[in-house]
Amino acid sequence: MEKLKAKILRELAVSKLTFWELLEKVDSPLKDFIAALKELSRDGLICNDENCFYITENGRARINPKSLEFEGKICHLCAGKRIILGRKFKEILKEFKRIVRRRPSPSFDFFQGYMLEEDVIARVALMHYYGDLDGKDIVLIGDDDLLSVALALTSLPSRITVLDIDKRLGEFLQAVNKDYGFNIEFVEYDVAEPLPKNLRKKFDVFSSEPLETISGLKAFILRGVACLKEDGVGYFGLTHYEASLKKWLFIQKLISKMNCVITDLIPGFSIYPTNYGNTNYDEFAYKLGLKVGKNPGINWYKSALFRFEVAGTAKLQANKKLKIKFVDLDEDLTHLKAWKKF
Repeated sequence: MEKLKAKILRELAVSKLTFWELLEKVDSPLKDFIAALKELSRDGLICNDENCFYITENGRARINPKSLEFEGKICHLCAGKRIILGRKFKEILKEFKRIVRRRPSPSFDFFQGYMLEEDVIARVALMHYYGDLDGKDIVLIGDDDLLSVALALTSLPSRITVLDIDKRLGEFLQAVNKDYGFNIEFVEYDVAEPLPKNLRKKFDVFSSEPLETISGLKAFILRGVACLKEDGVGYFGLTHYEASLKKWLFIQKLISKMNCVITDLIPGFSIYPTNYGNTNYDEFAYKLGLKVGKNPGINWYKSALFRFEVAGTAKLQANKKLKIKFVDLDEDLTHLKAWKKF
């Protein structure tokens, strides 16, 4: 908590920030972030109104002024993603944006949301950079982001299969297949259920944006790795907002036990809008006992991208039914069930 409070003070020592701007800059578990704000306010180190938070003289006294002279910035060309879109990927991005306008709306029922279109194409570009696209059989476990469509637009993968619980997604992909001549396979599937035998060890690459409860993370990763052939590759996202370092450690240990090696971890790779009209994940902020103005459209919710490789053959766990918790009320504030408590 002390590190987090120090980070908040440093940010506010540079300039006043709205709640949403501060949240975008301070990538931490939401409950820790809120607790830190309240403690700093209680101790007279920061103040706020509906417009912004600002540091007090007592707060500024906690900052080494010399440290503020040193500044490092994320690369403005790649936004820290380590990949820049070439001409063909930029063309695909334009078409991808046209297609996804008709996508199903996110639902609280499945805790859905989708990343910015630019970040979907950036993932495709990164996959291609690592040789994980051309001629590969790719499985997606959950596909709110419509990564399957972006992959199909390249015409490079040999096979694209989507496993998802939402029937609406299957209907949408069927329509896209018809309009564009794609062959995206859709399998209605709940990750709590055992993986069908015909999908085990059949794919070169899997990608997922898992639920961020312990049981959800475990289920999505177990099913994904079970889909992989020898020397397969996996991609998945993980946030700090909903996942404490304990969860990060859990997932690292799980991956290691399955004979997989993390090759890349890129913080803030994927950005998610939080207000989809019918589904608004910003609502929690207005129930916290702080003065918080409406989000003007800041996309603060970021997810780190993990890439891992199977070191030969994966050590698979039993293919059995799993019990999954959709929401972790101890760590997550954004879900309807969580913020309604405030």
